[in-house]
Amino acid sequence: MAVIDLKFVNNIAGNFVVPDYQRGYRWTEKEVNRLLEDVYNLVDKDKKYCLQPIVVKNLGENNFEVIDGQQRLTTLFLIYNHMYKNGNGFIEPPKFSLSYDTRLKSKNFLANIDFSQRETNIDFWFMANAYETIEKWFSTKGPKSLIMPAMMKLFAEKIQIIWYEVDESENSAELFKRLNIGKIPLTNAELVKAMFLSRGNENIDERKQNEIALQWDNLEKELHNDSLWYFLTNNSPEDYQTRIDLVLDLIAGKNSNDKDEYATFFYFDGLKAQENLDKVWQRIRKTFLLLKDWHEHHHFYHQIGYLIASGYKNLAAIYRESQNKSLSEFSQRLKQLIKDSIKLTPGESYSDWNYENNREQIRRLLLLFNVESVRKNSNKAYWFPFDKFKFVDAQKAKWSLEHIHAVQSQDKGTQENWREWLRLHRNSLAALAEDNSDLIAEIDKLLKLKNFQYNEFIKIQEKIIQKFSPSDGAEDYINSIANLALIKCTENSALSNSTFDVKRNVIIEMDMRGEFIPFCTKLAFLKYYTKSEKNQLHFWSQIDRDAYVAAINDTLKEYLPEKI
Repeated sequence: MAVIDLKFVNNIAGNFVVPDYQRGYRWTEKEVNRLLEDVYNLVDKDKKYCLQPIVVKNLGENNFEVIDGQQRLTTLFLIYNHMYKNGNGFIEPPKFSLSYDTRLKSKNFLANIDFSQRETNIDFWFMANAYETIEKWFSTKGPKSLIMPAMMKLFAEKIQIIWYEVDESENSAELFKRLNIGKIPLTNAELVKAMFLSRGNENIDERKQNEIALQWDNLEKELHNDSLWYFLTNNSPEDYQTRIDLVLDLIAGKNSNDKDEYATFFYFDGLKAQENLDKVWQRIRKTFLLLKDWHEHHHFYHQIGYLIASGYKNLAAIYRESQNKSLSEFSQRLKQLIKDSIKLTPGESYSDWNYENNREQIRRLLLLFNVESVRKNSNKAYWFPFDKFKFVDAQKAKWSLEHIHAVQSQDKGTQENWREWLRLHRNSLAALAEDNSDLIAEIDKLLKLKNFQYNEFIKIQEKIIQKFSPSDGAEDYINSIANLALIKCTENSALSNSTFDVKRNVIIEMDMRGEFIPFCTKLAFLKYYTKSEKNQLHFWSQIDRDAYVAAINDTLKEYLPEKI
């Protein structure tokens, strides 16, 4: 089993061997100065600072193979060596040494920097430059009798490294490739897991460690269920090295703005100093089981899922809301959060919302309409598929706010887009009961041309949109919620600007292929909400719009302070 620990720099001891699969020391003035400044910035500050992990394999008798961290270790050695040789006998020598499998002279040069030999070896060149940088840095900070003891105190009491000692069976070269060539760092999850499974844990026996290892793997496996994952977060799994990081970050309270890469590990390392490791693990399991319970609870699944999918609240905020609340109190709180997510400003009316100025508000409202329609379905076998909603297909298309009946776009598009638009609407015109042969002939004439101009396309597009527009008066409804739905957003502007009949046919084709369509979007295009005997299939009329808005009002009445 691995060993994971936080060590003060002054406690690093032993003989470290850099194997032949690694290149030599390559830090420049920039990296050396940054490390020195990071350390020195903690003078007179009541906090600790942690350097990046040092990954080693124990070779026995206080000898260690360096898998990752050679650059930091070498720089620390040079700093110690400089202070020891210039500290007038008051500074201790380094407690560790560095040697190199294929560069045997480097060990001696590191301990006794000889600038005259700087250009005889590329490793010597970088080591000598780093040592020179260290000398210059100390010379600018003041009297060495003050600066050097201050630095030693920092190394002994405030500056730590993450000590990661891998198992003896680990393939060092492969791990090195992963950490350095592939640039895949140790994750917080790996470090936290190693904390539980570390050798020599006094308060957790081997049997319990084996149990934790099994439970850990099962937990990670369950988080690979996309239904659970996309219920909990809008982030892609690609944003995490392992999915369990999501749960660990949640417990640690880490936010996306936290620049400390290992903040989650530091949180758990601090936690183990306060309570038994088994209790820490039970807290992780309890948190995961709570999230899983929400996912399996039909009511919570839809309410929490909506709040996260809409972007109004993230998992961390909802988790905090659940603390110290009974189920009924938590349920009421969720209801209030949903109300707040679509809350109007004083004097504002839902009827004032329009596509141009209130796109995000309408999108959120329609998402809630879809989610609540599924939740309130009497058959609780239906669950809104947040995974399909958030990741529609391999092209990562998404569901956005679109007009049910077409509005002429300001985006010119391309010749290919115009031809596709005309072909789609030609089919719809041919299906109408009335004679449209003249308009169809105009379309055919244009399509036969090798190229045609945008103004030619616009003229015929206007005629077609007029043909499919309902003759029920003003068109002020075009940008209102009565003419908007969540429709798959693609790069095909021909479809985006299409009339109701064309979009309806596309929706039907998608449904026949088994593709996901938001519940209420499908019902709208299939005219489920329209109860009138005068219902017709080719237009989105006033009757359809009124029925659609009435359905929104009825479904969301517990959240809406007034009718739309």
